[in-house]
Amino acid sequence: MGKKRIVKKRGESVEEQIQARIAKARAKSSKKKLHSALVHISSSYNNTLIALTDEEGNAVFQSSSGALGFRGSKKGTPYAATRAAEDVASFAQQLGVKDIDIRIKGIGSGRETVIRFFVQKGFNVRSIKDLTPIPHGIPRLPKPRRV
Repeated sequence: MGKKRIVKKRGESVEEQIQARIAKARAKSSKKKLHSALVHISSSYNNTLIALTDEEGNAVFQSSSGALGFRGSKKGTPYAATRAAEDVASFAQQLGVKDIDIRIKGIGSGRETVIRFFVQKGFNVRSIKDLTPIPHGIPRLPKPRRV
C-alpha cells in the first residue's frame, strides 16, 4: 500500500489572514486613491458578504465571513460579519477612503454590526440604502378540494 502522508496545516490567526488578503489585493489593485466609495453589504442567515466599490460601481475589494475561515453556522453570526467588515475597512483606509455610501441587501444578523463598525472606524457615512427585495402580490391559493 505505501506510506500515508500526513499534511500539517499551519493555523493562522484571523488577523494574519486579513493582512495576507489585503497585501494580495493591494498588489493587484491600482495605486490610485479613492476619496469616496460604496460599500455593498449582502447579509443572509448563512453568510455576510461585503464589497467595496468606487462611485461607478467597479469592485475594488471584497470579503466575506466564509473567506476569513468561519465555517458552518458561525458564518452567519454578527462577530463574523464584524471581522469581514474589519477586512474591508482596513483596505479602504489604505486607499484613503473618507466618505462611504452603504447599500444593504438581506435580512441576516450581521447587517447592523457592519454599519456600526464602519461608523466606529471613523468613516463619514453619507447615506444608507436598504435594497432588500420585498415581495408584492401573493401566490394564487390552491383550488378548494372536491370530495
